[in-house]
Amino acid sequence: MVKLVVDTNLVVSALLKPQSNPALVISLILRGDCSLCLTQDIMTEYAEVLAREKFQRLDRPKVNELLSKLKKLALWIEPKVSLHEVVQDPADNTLLECALEAKADFFTTGNIHHFPFKKYRQTLIVTPAEFMAHIIEMGLPPRRRR
Repeated sequence: MVKLVVDTNLVVSALLKPQSNPALVISLILRGDCSLCLTQDIMTEYAEVLAREKFQRLDRPKVNELLSKLKKLALWIEPKVSLHEVVQDPADNTLLECALEAKADFFTTGNIHHFPFKKYRQTLIVTPAEFMAHIIEMGLPPRRRR
């Protein structure tokens, strides 16, 4: 199974735009076609960002349900190495630490410009659209939400 680390911006985008590539990525996780690799720090960031005032217009029960499902489905990771590879947004290093420890296949983010490299060790760093292209290429067709 494909192991994936998902940046917070992708979770937010999935909730804001249900017909988007980020929403497709999340749907693959929810239906069990991909394993979401998570650390407690990443899960905390998801919750903190989604609790911000600018996202209060989101359907709160839907947000809480998504976070609960992701938490339940996740492959929980405890990184053993601290990284300092991402300079533009040092908090993004926690995502790379998770990917490294999990030996994740992909790390998907909408902030691809924060990462000066396309691959970190075994993990490809891709946009949601690039991830979906890889998934289709691998023969796992996405199902669009209706």
